[in-house]
Amino acid sequence: MELELRHLKTVRAIADAGSLTRAATALGLAQPALSAQLKRIERALGGALFERGRHGVRATALGELVLERTRVVLPAVTELQQEAARFARTPRATACLRLGGTHGPLLGALVDRLADVVPDTRVTTCASWSERQLAELLAEGRLDFALAGTCGSAAPPGADELLWQEVAVDPVFVMVPEGHALAAAHEVALAELAAEEWACVPGDGCFGDCFTASCARAGFTPRRMYETDTSSVVHLVQVGRAVGLCRATFPTTPGIVTRPLRGTPLTWRHLLGRHAVAQYTDNTDNAATAATAATVLAQARRAHAGVAARSDSYTQWLAARRVP
Repeated sequence: MELELRHLKTVRAIADAGSLTRAATALGLAQPALSAQLKRIERALGGALFERGRHGVRATALGELVLERTRVVLPAVTELQQEAARFARTPRATACLRLGGTHGPLLGALVDRLADVVPDTRVTTCASWSERQLAELLAEGRLDFALAGTCGSAAPPGADELLWQEVAVDPVFVMVPEGHALAAAHEVALAELAAEEWACVPGDGCFGDCFTASCARAGFTPRRMYETDTSSVVHLVQVGRAVGLCRATFPTTPGIVTRPLRGTPLTWRHLLGRHAVAQYTDNTDNAATAATAATVLAQARRAHAGVAARSDSYTQWLAARRVP
């Protein structure tokens, strides 16, 4: 016989009642039936659970062990039943969006906008510095959408399997410490930074090669490039160890100023990726998927506009070029 939850309840009832007679009354059973059931439980557990005496029953050492476990198991099961009942009665989100993105302010801004636009949708996120990894997660169906980017006009990862739509195109700016000689300049020529060491967030696209090529056209080879996480890049710039490369939407940060590079030698194209082929055969599902994709793309573009508006240096750069 396999031990069941009702058997533990029976053992608990006998211990609480203190006698088989009182326990049988509480359980609505005849005493012989309860006695027979207790014997089957004891055989399943390998020994006697109670000693019978003139004044009722007393738990054996094995019985105490079982009773100790029931004090944990029975309340936990009761709590599970109550929680499941509450969950079943509570209205729940009918949809889930799994978003991926490279490190930066755009992913958080998109999540914030979606919370207002589709409040009943549960949104989860996955951040990665690797555009290829995000593309793989999309192709495997483990993400619904991904915010990634490419350098200039380079092809996005997984272009054959995935549909990438443009969110925005930003110039690449340089980060310098507030006390830097070029901090007050309206824009900085790349050649003016020839003596600097550099820092940026790693990626697996062509950005590194494009940067090196831009430096070569400006007449120099970068001395050193620190590829590390965003917080470390900020620290290296703040302490004057390096100057940093960043998207123009990089948020205002104490101790740092961002400046455009003269002639815009580097650009970053923000893209929203999803499956190129509909994952459903039902027309209703296809229509819903297309509507969701349109909503996410529109909100990504608005999120980018909001992030850009919070960057003083980017706002000034756009105004100087009369870009709305």
